[in-house]
Amino acid sequence: MTVMETDGVKHSIPLDKIKGGGPPKDGIPSIDNPKFTNVDDSRFMSDSDTVIGLEINGDARAYPIFILVWHEIVNDNVGGTPVSVTYCPLCYTNQVFERVIDGQEVEFGTSGKLYNSNLLMYDRYTESYWSQALGIAVKGELTGYELNLIPFDVITWGDWKQLHPETKVLTTDTGHIRSYATDPYGNYYTEPRIMFPVEHNDERLHPKEIIIGFNHDGVYKAYKQNDIEKEILINDSIGDVPLMLVSLFPENSRAFLRIVDNETLDFVYRDAKIFDSQTLSEWNYDGLSISGNYDGIQLERLPIEPGFWFEWVAFHPQTLVYGDE
Repeated sequence: MTVMETDGVKHSIPLDKIKGGGPPKDGIPSIDNPKFTNVDDSRFMSDSDTVIGLEINGDARAYPIFILVWHEIVNDNVGGTPVSVTYCPLCYTNQVFERVIDGQEVEFGTSGKLYNSNLLMYDRYTESYWSQALGIAVKGELTGYELNLIPFDVITWGDWKQLHPETKVLTTDTGHIRSYATDPYGNYYTEPRIMFPVEHNDERLHPKEIIIGFNHDGVYKAYKQNDIEKEILINDSIGDVPLMLVSLFPENSRAFLRIVDNETLDFVYRDAKIFDSQTLSEWNYDGLSISGNYDGIQLERLPIEPGFWFEWVAFHPQTLVYGDE
């Protein structure tokens, strides 16, 4: 990434490509003091509601999209890790970042600006702008700094509760009056229309196709969420990184590095169970082996980058698409 300077301002994207999204800075207010409740008191939730599910060190939390659509950022601390749970409705990009910069815990807010139709966050430490889709500072003092991504689930509330009965869920007690029962974006998610300018139009997929993106050492690859759900389990490699993608629930995908003791494993899904072909050890949905030679071995879970196709390809025009090779 090339860092430029214009009138004393560092930036890595063309300044004229930064567009106003409508609301001013903090006009879409981040949730900085999130309030949670348990499953028993979650009557405001429907099982079909989509949530961002996060579990760190045994601390499981769900963040409903119908709340995030009005706030876009939740600054939280989960299992001892300071995180920003973020959602850009324009791009359907869900992302969870470790909100630590140079060892310092920071909060993020909405800048009111967009780049490639995607949320530009700002940090309340240096006021630098950050691309939510890239997780990188693109304007200001911290330009070029990259945040750590944290694995998470996009999943329905019903399925998340099943996986994590002890989960907490973010409530509508946000300190702000919003119409949480309605979605301000209406039909936007399914129609081809894109509301703000983006670079690189690519017709390989429908603009609003939901993809799961990966970047490993500058190799970019997109997988259609529908393909992962249909195949249930995919063994693949991105560059020289062998990974396994698996989807046991609608809307949901997980990714794992399929290397154990320097050996690349091949996985199969049969009789509603996950096995590796090499030893026939059984593995659960958390990437933990629960029987066989590898009993007790944990695969490394990889962060995913879900979102609409038009957004992924706007940032990564050289992307590969699974199934096209």
